[in-house]
Amino acid sequence: MREYFLVMLVSAMTTYLLAGLCRQVALRVGAVAEVRSRDVHTVPIPYFGGVAMLGGVALSCLLADNLPFLGRHPLVGNDALTICIAGLVICGVGVVDDLLDLPALAKAAGQVLAAGIVVTGGVRLFWIPLPNSIIALGTATSTLVTVLIIVLCANAVNFVDGLDGLASGVVAIGSAAFFVYTYLLAYEQDFVVATTASLITAVTAGACLGFLPHNWHPARMFMGDSGALLLGLLLASSTISLTGQVDSSALVARDGGLVPAYLPIVLPLLILCIPLLDLVMGYVRRTLHGTWFFVADKKHIHHRLLARGHSHVRAVLLMYLWSAVISFGAVTMGLARSLWSVVAFLVALTIAIVLTVANNHPESRQA
Repeated sequence: MREYFLVMLVSAMTTYLLAGLCRQVALRVGAVAEVRSRDVHTVPIPYFGGVAMLGGVALSCLLADNLPFLGRHPLVGNDALTICIAGLVICGVGVVDDLLDLPALAKAAGQVLAAGIVVTGGVRLFWIPLPNSIIALGTATSTLVTVLIIVLCANAVNFVDGLDGLASGVVAIGSAAFFVYTYLLAYEQDFVVATTASLITAVTAGACLGFLPHNWHPARMFMGDSGALLLGLLLASSTISLTGQVDSSALVARDGGLVPAYLPIVLPLLILCIPLLDLVMGYVRRTLHGTWFFVADKKHIHHRLLARGHSHVRAVLLMYLWSAVISFGAVTMGLARSLWSVVAFLVALTIAIVLTVANNHPESRQA
């Protein structure tokens, strides 16, 4: 556990320090978010926060490979290297998009390329739980599903990146929840606690926390597509890697059911349920209006919270609350599997609903 906290701290500090340098570079090369009709910010803000986060993640993974415990497991180091290379590619695609505003097809091709690197490096989905069994995936099916998951998660995080501090905070909460789950699961089931999933979620949470001071409202810089796509790839890859390092048959045998076997697949979807819900709603909404799904609008969930009268900071904190309730609630119920965990989740869910629908006056909204 101490080594995980160390790499998380290094990731946070490295990202924090690199962010100031990346901000200056973004200003020099003109990589700034201009003010558009659908945006919330009122002045141009520099990009390249994703480059700083990539630096934090890469340095932390390099450190982990040289630590006494994590460094003893070559599979973790190899998987982490593969994910970092894919992260470099998808972050590079985001940087080019932040500079040149790439066409949607070109950006999608870059995401598929990064996902392909992950698969080529051996990080892919190996099994899927069904109601009465767990099935192993063939190479072709595994490759296709892995690529789809990575591209979906990358775009989901990109969709939710609409308010200062929103995407970085939501991903930090989700990564922390997934880290708790993977670590406690390995400990509870007597598996090796050194897993790629635990390492990647730890360094991802650290990178998000290190970037958050620069991105908190009013933001001094944005992560841009380079950061949003990177975070989505990291979360998806950590999930996918777990299926290759956890014995699904052992989960079923020890528990007598499929709850622990489902969670490695379901939990990441719950962690990203808010971004994924926003993504699906956006696709349906734009399709019904006769426009392409990638045509941006101002009707995302965070826009609707602002329209209800919530301030910028309050809207972000509400999204944090929903992410924490759903992700940590799933972890608690999945591991504890007791009545009190269900009751605690329902209480937290009720509080989140009440705070969200609280009567606010739109005229009091702070942009």
